[in-house]
Amino acid sequence: MTDKLDKTPGPADAAPEQVPPDIIRAIPVRHYGRWVSAVVVVAVLGALVYAFAQGNVRWATVTDKLFDGSILTGLWHTILISVVSMAVGLVLGVLFAVMRLSKNPVTSSVAWLYIWFFRGTPVYVQLLIWFNLALIFPILNLGFYKDYMTAVMTPFLAALLGLGLNEGAYMAEIVRAGIQSVDEGQTEASHALGMTQMQTMRRVVLPQSMRVIIPPTGNEFINMLKTSSLVVAVQYQDLLRSAQDVAATSFAVMEMLFVASIWYLALTSVFSVGQYYLERRFARGSLRSLPPTPLQRIKSNLLSLSHWRR
Repeated sequence: MTDKLDKTPGPADAAPEQVPPDIIRAIPVRHYGRWVSAVVVVAVLGALVYAFAQGNVRWATVTDKLFDGSILTGLWHTILISVVSMAVGLVLGVLFAVMRLSKNPVTSSVAWLYIWFFRGTPVYVQLLIWFNLALIFPILNLGFYKDYMTAVMTPFLAALLGLGLNEGAYMAEIVRAGIQSVDEGQTEASHALGMTQMQTMRRVVLPQSMRVIIPPTGNEFINMLKTSSLVVAVQYQDLLRSAQDVAATSFAVMEMLFVASIWYLALTSVFSVGQYYLERRFARGSLRSLPPTPLQRIKSNLLSLSHWRR
């Protein structure tokens, strides 16, 4: 029997040298459809600009009347009626949302009836009803106050009631959805600490529901800025009515409509920026990291472009 000799590893038994793989080059997918759609969109926009440039529009009148005194007065009235009507809608929305969620069948039924009526009828019709209320109630008699309805129901009051009450119905549904988005355990914990129903709603539920309430509320306010143009039906001197009055004397109908459109676009753009930062503020705590703002995106793009050039 032969002895088994231990084999020592030699050069032939050495592990083969590891050859590093080639660097993988990722080739991006070419999206030809994006370029085609971009060319089509630019062509359509160019055609629209060319058509308006060739149209019978006195653009000098648009620039001259853009800062006209009557136009600026109407602009201020538009902002005023929009802000005040939205404030009325917010107060009524919170009130009727709480009433709708109440366990009392009377208060919940009244809230449902209010929401059903004002959401189911056009705001233009509501404005006309308030403005013509003197036809069925010639004299307003409240016991402690008595006057002719035509003197009480001014264009501003008719516009405020029409817009504010209508907005309150929509805000009630928005607030109700926000309240129901808060976990019921928060309410139970508050009651366990000895808080009343009103304290729980004011200190616990409503602050947490703001994250859900703020985005649609901002959209409602921007919509209010545009819907306020309907107050021309009650002879309120807003931006659109001021533009129509100037058009009646200068015979520049389309030009004054362009002026009103420019100011409406400016208002909605400014308040859209405010809505963005307000939503960003209330989103803190719900997201681990907030998305960058438009200014931060522009700054990062400029920095990346400078690094690429280097």
